[in-house]
Amino acid sequence: MNEVTILSIVLGMIGTVCAIVFGYSTYKRNQKSDDTSQGKSSGTILTEIGYIKSGVDDIKRKQEKQDEHHIEVISRITAVESSAKQAHHRLNRLEGKEGDWQ
Repeated sequence: MNEVTILSIVLGMIGTVCAIVFGYSTYKRNQKSDDTSQGKSSGTILTEIGYIKSGVDDIKRKQEKQDEHHIEVISRITAVESSAKQAHHRLNRLEGKEGDWQ
């Protein structure tokens, strides 16, 4: 073998090794960049989900308060209806018309 052939073989091997090293380093750099990008995206999505969950919790709390208020109003209306019925009975007794109101 002559020197040119040996030189071309050595240069080919060095070029192959360099291509492998540069390819691997580029792969690692892009993987880190992709991981960072994906992490930011996931973080943004999780933050938005947290805001939505917080809003839903607020709505549930307000709805529970409304339900309690509704129950209170119903019980007060029932008491007022009972009181009005008793008042009508008393008025009917005073007027002498006991059987008219039911």
